[in-house]
Order: sequence, then structure tokens, then C-alpha cells
Amino acid sequence: MPTLNWIGKEAVVKHHKEVPFRLLEPVPELSCSPRPLAGPGERESTKDSANLIVHGDNLHALKALLPRYAGQVKCIYIDPPYNTGNEGWAYNDNVNSPEIRRWLGAVVGKEGETLDRHDRWLCMMYPRLVLLRQFLREDGAIFISIDDNEVATLRLLMDEIFGAKNFVATVLWQKVYSPKNSARHLSEDHDYVIIYAAKAETWKPNLLPRTEEQNAAYKNPDKDPRGIWKTSDLSARNYYSAGTYSITCPSGRVIESPPKGMYWRVSEARFKEMDLDNRIWWGKDGGAIPQTKRFLHEVKDGRVPQTMWFYNEVGHTQEAKKELLELVDFETSDDVFITPKPTRLIQRILQIATDQDSLILDSFAGSGTSGHAVLKQNAEDGGARRFILVEMDEHIAASVTAERVKRVANGYTNAKGAVVDGLGGGFQFCRLSAEPLFTADGQIRSDVSFVQLAEFVWFAETGSGRPPDASEALSPLLGVHEGRAIYLLYNGILKDKSVGGGNVLSGPVFELLPKFAGPKVIYAAANRMGARTAREGVTFKQTPYALEV
Repeated sequence: MPTLNWIGKEAVVKHHKEVPFRLLEPVPELSCSPRPLAGPGERESTKDSANLIVHGDNLHALKALLPRYAGQVKCIYIDPPYNTGNEGWAYNDNVNSPEIRRWLGAVVGKEGETLDRHDRWLCMMYPRLVLLRQFLREDGAIFISIDDNEVATLRLLMDEIFGAKNFVATVLWQKVYSPKNSARHLSEDHDYVIIYAAKAETWKPNLLPRTEEQNAAYKNPDKDPRGIWKTSDLSARNYYSAGTYSITCPSGRVIESPPKGMYWRVSEARFKEMDLDNRIWWGKDGGAIPQTKRFLHEVKDGRVPQTMWFYNEVGHTQEAKKELLELVDFETSDDVFITPKPTRLIQRILQIATDQDSLILDSFAGSGTSGHAVLKQNAEDGGARRFILVEMDEHIAASVTAERVKRVANGYTNAKGAVVDGLGGGFQFCRLSAEPLFTADGQIRSDVSFVQLAEFVWFAETGSGRPPDASEALSPLLGVHEGRAIYLLYNGILKDKSVGGGNVLSGPVFELLPKFAGPKVIYAAANRMGARTAREGVTFKQTPYALEV
């Protein structure tokens, strides 16, 4: 299989492992929730604060979110920089590489201005895509908006990270409704949406709702009691050995054979059965080439998604700008996003790739369209989808992303003075902690709570996010995974904070732990059980050293 190489690749392929874990710190004044929000060190319940907006570098934010959400996301949508040279993005990852360090903070220019612009883009995308893959459920998929500047390199990059076998399709989205007369060559009317699944061989897209136009094609001219129907060709190009017989019409006309180069789709015996069942249409005079009758109640309750998405169905860029301007107050026209995505476009993705209770992740949140689309889709179909949005820019995260979703949730007054009802829902706004989970000398920060560390222990042991309902009751037994119980002794969970007490595994402490008959993994500061450890089926792991995941 062809591979992609670029400047800095060797330095970034494992960079996601070097990114330190950080904590999420709630910011109540920027949050929007009808219920009390979780405080520092607490974990919000799924119902009370299910949606999340995170301000911070998305590489660090993704690493911070992994212990809670790994393997739990049904649909990822991202709209990364297209690398056009007009976006003002700069490479800022702290990679230990001389050839990469010289890029730090330098804005990436257009083709011919920044000769290594594609290398920088690839170095930025690689570790983020590696982390994003860990969030997907086995039945999940990722959708990525992109244009011609990086679509070729993105495909090769995704093949390397997600696997070429998991490529699903490339969608063409018609982003404008009229040609650009100022185009240098051809008017660029479309963007791409690249789709990869966690497991393409088993991933199944949902059917889209049938349109009124499609249903309008069904009639019932012969008043068939089975309801409205439309005709379909009885002939096809595929060779069929039993499909070359002659047919006599009710009018007496004899059709000697199928049209040239074609075959009847069914055998002669099956054709006669269908005719007796009034499933053949001969035309009004009974002498037309026969066609089969397809009844509306027998067809799929929906339509198979296609790879051409036209603006009349999923919106266009101007529609997206109009939506944004109605919801967010910008100081100047220069502050308005150049290429926001319409809510209808993201809703199409949600309709295809999510269930009503799915979790959706967008780590390039920008104007917050994904959050808006989730709330809107929930309002339309009664769903309870949840979203996680990550935005790097502090001003945009607070004043655009969060503000837009807040107004959509609570309702607002538009420019014409009309009151627009809220869609309901809310979110918790968080920032990344300034300091990593571990101190410079490798110790756990003193202000880390039991609940927070429990998420990292569970992730280190299982590679998956801890189920939301697992932490409702504070217990040293975090849960059972693949037949083994996972325990954590930390921060006085057994009400004993002495050096030789509840944070250290000893005989008396072991007796206090919730019982489990099978193998046990116990994380603690030290182990004083000696040979009894093995006899009790215990695997001891010392904190913090066993948590370098």
C-alpha cells in the first residue's frame, strides 16, 4: 500500500503519547444548564450536564477527554483548517524536533509562500487523528470536511491511521448556489466530506427520510387495494439465462423478447405468478411493455444516502453565515467566520451516523454548528444525543461557540424583533487545567480528587472510557472489566488518610474492600500484603508509576 512521508513525520507519529494528561475545570459562568453543574473534582451525571464545550488546544483537550470518553463516541465530525493560506493558522505543538520547532507560531501562507505548508498541516493533523480514532465506538464513524488543497493528502493520512479498508465514501457537498464569475479557471462549487468508519465492514448508515417528491411519484391509477405504487423496469442488462422468453400482452400484442441487450429480471414462471397477483402493469390499453408495480408500503422506510449532497437539501455557505449572524453579535465584519457550515449539513451527518442517544464529538468546533445541529435534531425527532465541542481560541470559545449554543438552547430575539423559542438542552463549559495531572517529578497533583484519578486508572487498565453511571457511588471498586475487578486506593477513599492506611494495600485494608470472587487489579501507593497478594488473586499496580498511559 502506498505510504505518505513528509518533513517531521518521525517526530509526530508518537507525539500523542508525549502529550500530558490534564484535568477539565468547569467554568459555571460560561455554562448553560437547567440543573446545578458539577463542581471541581465532581463528575456530572449523564442527564444533568451531558453536553460539553471545552476551551483549549484540541490535542491536549482530546488527551484530557480520553479517560472519560474513549470508545464511547458514535459520530465524529471535524472541520479542520483547509490549509488554503487564508486561515491564519500556525503550528504550535510542542514536538521535540529541531525541524519542527522553527515552525512554532509562524502563520502558514499560501502555496509558494510557505514551501513546507503541507508538511506542517500533516504534522498538525496526525496526532489529533490518532487520538480521535480512540474515541470511536466499534459502530462509529468520522466525517471530515476538506477541499482540494488537502483532500489527497488527507485520504492517504486516514488510510494510514484508520486503515484503507475502513474508508466508506467521499461526499461532494454543493457549498454555493451560483457559479463564481470571478473564478480563475472553473467555479469551485463543492467541498468534500471524507467518511471513515471504525469498522467499515460492519458499519451501516441510517436511511434518510423519504422526500415528498419521491412519495409523489406513487399513484394508484387501477385502484389497487394495496395502495399507491410506481412502476419499475422488468428488464435489466445483467445476463439471466431464464430471462429471454416471449410475452403476450392482454391486448394480444406479442413481445418476442426483452429489449435488445437486456434480459427479463424474473423467470417466465415467476412472471406469470406476478401477473396473477396484479403486480404487472401493462399500460392503460393493455399493450405496453410490462413493468412491475412497486407499492409504497413495501419499499424501505427511507432512502439510501448518496454521495452528492445538494444545497437545497443540506444548505450552503451563505445560509450558514446568515444563521451565524442571527445568533452571534460580531464587532466587525472581519470577525465573521469565512466558511461556516450550515446546520442542515451537520444534521444530514447526524441522520446518517447517529442513534437518538448517541455521543457526537467535534474537536474543531469553531462557530458551534455541531452543537446547534445536535440540539436541533433532538428537537425534531425527540432524541437525546449529546455533544462534546472543543475550541482552541479563548474568545471564540466563550463569545461564539458557547454563546451560539446557549441562545439556541434558551431562545433569543432575532434582528427583526421576533422571539425564537429555545430548543432546550444545555452544556457545561470547561477549561483545561494549567498544570498536568502529574507534577514534574512524576507525582499525582495533590488537588486531584478520587473521581478524577479513577477515570485515568480505568482508562489505563481498560483502554476505554469509564461508564458515566460507574461513579455515582464513591467506592474503591471502580468496576469489573473482562472478568477482573479494578480497585483504586487513593485520597482516603476508605476514610483513612494516614501514610500507612487507606491508600496503601495491606491485609486489614484488603478485608475492607468490596468482595469479588475473580481476579483483581488494585492500584495503590504501596503494597504490604507480601505473598498473600498472589494467593488472593491480586495484581498490584503502584500509583502513580503504573499510570503512564
